Amino acid sequence: MSIAKTPKPPYYAVIFTSIKNAENTEYETISEKMVELVQKQPGFLGFESAKEEIGITVSYWESLEAIQLWNNNLAHQEAQKLGKEKFYQSFKVRISKVERDYSF
Repeated sequence: MSIAKTPKPPYYAVIFTSIKNAENTEYETISEKMVELVQKQPGFLGFESAKEEIGITVSYWESLEAIQLWNNNLAHQEAQKLGKEKFYQSFKVRISKVERDYSF
């Protein structure tokens, strides 16, 4: 995995923090499908993910409208429903505007 390439700010970050229930193959299948699908979503810029006891995935977006379109995607909504019912003990979503970034 590499660090996501993002354009010059401003852009948006969706920070998804989660605690999963026990691993299962259905989760992995759905997760892989969502990664494939989101990469085709207009306005999607990339993502970074780290998973230990707490999982953190940060996705980057051109606009709030692009985030809303992804949130309205029917396959994504079904995955969110399964997440609430089966996959996660808890999760939190935060949406931020990135005003500045720098790298090494």
